[in-house]
Amino acid sequence: MTAGFCVINPEGRDDIRHFSSGAGSPGDAGHPPVNYHAYAACHSGSFLRRVGDLPTTTGAALVLLRKRNLRAVLKTLAELKTRGVTSLISLKESGSHQVADFLNDTGRALLFRRISTTADGFLSSTPELVSLYRSAGCRGGFFSPTPYPMEDQAWDFNIPLSERSGIFVGTREFRVPSRNHWHVVALAVSLAARHRIPMTVVNSEGRHGRKLLEGFQSPAVDLRIIEGRMPYPEYLRMMARHRIVLQLDGSAVPGQVAGDALLCRMPCLGGNGAVDRLAFGAPSENPSEVASRLITEDTFWNEQVDSALERASKHLAFSAVRELISREVSVLSTKTTGV
Repeated sequence: MTAGFCVINPEGRDDIRHFSSGAGSPGDAGHPPVNYHAYAACHSGSFLRRVGDLPTTTGAALVLLRKRNLRAVLKTLAELKTRGVTSLISLKESGSHQVADFLNDTGRALLFRRISTTADGFLSSTPELVSLYRSAGCRGGFFSPTPYPMEDQAWDFNIPLSERSGIFVGTREFRVPSRNHWHVVALAVSLAARHRIPMTVVNSEGRHGRKLLEGFQSPAVDLRIIEGRMPYPEYLRMMARHRIVLQLDGSAVPGQVAGDALLCRMPCLGGNGAVDRLAFGAPSENPSEVASRLITEDTFWNEQVDSALERASKHLAFSAVRELISREVSVLSTKTTGV
């Protein structure tokens, strides 16, 4: 195991979180052990804002890059080098549209190249960005999916198939073209009407989002609109009451929607995120047909869930990602020190 692997978000707003007991309990205060927090949680490490808070046993740290913290990142990398801690970098917002926006500024692009040549390496949360880090000057690095506590019973939100009904729409952003949110809502409406089942959509865009969603309402469809945010465990319990998660997200994101579905032990269909592809395979060319089978065929549903969980245990579980990061960091540390 990598000694004291931690994640640092310089000048970030997330509270400090120590994952001394790994994933912990869903009821624990603070950010859940998902996304970039999960890299710290799978090592029983910490999610911090500055180098001064690092435990003395820290051997490696992942530093997160955002639009407005790049000079703070350079300072953080210098401090890590002084302390003899192996440094990795990763873009905190790593969807294709987010990376394009990040690099669409000369000053940020130049700082990104400077950061890439300063860090010991990179950790890419999506395979698509590996070439970006390398071309920017990183000396080494690797792809690691964001892990999920698959082996932890406390994070098993499964309920019997007989208690599940309907479609949960995984995306929620109409304004981001690559999310294909309008398309997936329309597809879900069509499937819900055909199979006479309910569907649920989360509205995170206020009046604009509600107006667009209300345009899909009709007597033939039981469309349930959930407004705003809810605590993460409550969100997972709500998701688990459905039969499938449906999305058409083409943003090449790390894949939290698919990861949430794994915790709920249910199929997630249509996304091209890293977790989506590792657990559920490449997006189908005919998502409507596959969704219909998952809605109507119990045997097919169980086969798909079992296959996804088997793949997730090998590539996405805390233990699997911890082993991957430990191995790759050891290689980077050897290259850096020459030992």
